[in-house]
Amino acid sequence: MDRLPIRVRVTLAFAGVMAVVLVAAGLFIYLRLAHELDETINAGLRARVAAAEPGRAVLVEDDGVLEFAPAALLTPGEAAQARRGTVIVDKDHVTGSDDPFRVLATARGGELVVVGSAIDDRNDALRNLVAVLAIGGPLTLLLASLAGYGAAAAALRPVERMRRRAAAIRADEPGARLPVGPADDEVGRLGETLNEMLARLEDAYARERAFVADASHELRTPLAILRAELELAAREGRSQEELAGAVRSAAEETDRLARLADDLLVLARVEEGRLPVRPVELDARELLRRFGPVDAPDGLTVRADPERLQQALGNLVDNARRHGGGEVQLAAARVNGHVELHVRDGGPGFPPEFLASAFERFTRGDPARGRGGAGLGLAIVDVIARAHGGTAGARNLESGGADVWIALPCES
Repeated sequence: MDRLPIRVRVTLAFAGVMAVVLVAAGLFIYLRLAHELDETINAGLRARVAAAEPGRAVLVEDDGVLEFAPAALLTPGEAAQARRGTVIVDKDHVTGSDDPFRVLATARGGELVVVGSAIDDRNDALRNLVAVLAIGGPLTLLLASLAGYGAAAAALRPVERMRRRAAAIRADEPGARLPVGPADDEVGRLGETLNEMLARLEDAYARERAFVADASHELRTPLAILRAELELAAREGRSQEELAGAVRSAAEETDRLARLADDLLVLARVEEGRLPVRPVELDARELLRRFGPVDAPDGLTVRADPERLQQALGNLVDNARRHGGGEVQLAAARVNGHVELHVRDGGPGFPPEFLASAFERFTRGDPARGRGGAGLGLAIVDVIARAHGGTAGARNLESGGADVWIALPCES
């Protein structure tokens, strides 16, 4: 049953319900008609028995009237019951007629009075009704089933159009959407929901392509430098100093590749929705003190993953030292229910147009702040902050320099 198409299952269910309805309706009509015919016949017998002569049994049929002695028409048990009260019984056969009769017997003045009427017309009417129901019922069920199948097919036609369109959509087809009808029904809402899902998938695919393209571009430069240094080191006639310098340069590029690979791994885990964090209670002052002098009150704590938070702070401090100028300042403070961990420098600051995208992947400021690196440092900071339920921010100081911070929910 589950393997049948939906329209067939709907039609079968509809046909089953219709069959029950038709049987119940046919049975009701049959019983109602039989009751009405019986009441009409019985009323006629009661009217006739009042005028009948005692000691006689008179039966009326289409061809005439039959007369019998009551004892010849009734059984001893029926006669005894008629003497105690009125009895109505059906007789399939009587002497001198092939018609069935309904007989009413009662006692009057000590003698039995019996009247009867042929019921072949009543039986014929019921048989004709059964024949009509036997033919019309299945025909009605067939027509209703065809109508139900057509209605189910019409209702599912928009779904089939969406299925065919979905089967034809390719990953490289931007803006592709499923056809949605004007009706505000379940099918229309399904189409809208699927189109919203397609939009999300399209955005995710675009981000993935951009991520792969940017990562490939960032990997190309250190790999090219590393290859060139190794090729130079392998040439004959190189001095010991030149060979040592080439090896140092290759080691630096290897470290750069390793850091880039680690950053890409973190971002890939975020794309999969599973950046793991194991938060514990940390003292903000002690955490920042590992990177330099700190301006922070005592007893300020946060719940965070030590390794991830140190990675984020390390990125901020490294950016400040490499791209800023002057002394790097570290500070922590409680602000609006969060603990903010600040890293400030005395350099030229960020270009104003760069602040809005400072935490996006593979973005850099002007050359003064963009030498080296892949543009992933601040993106990693933002990812780690959000994994802890916090945020990251950046601004330029009025006195010069940049202020970048992580805001984490307070522990207490």
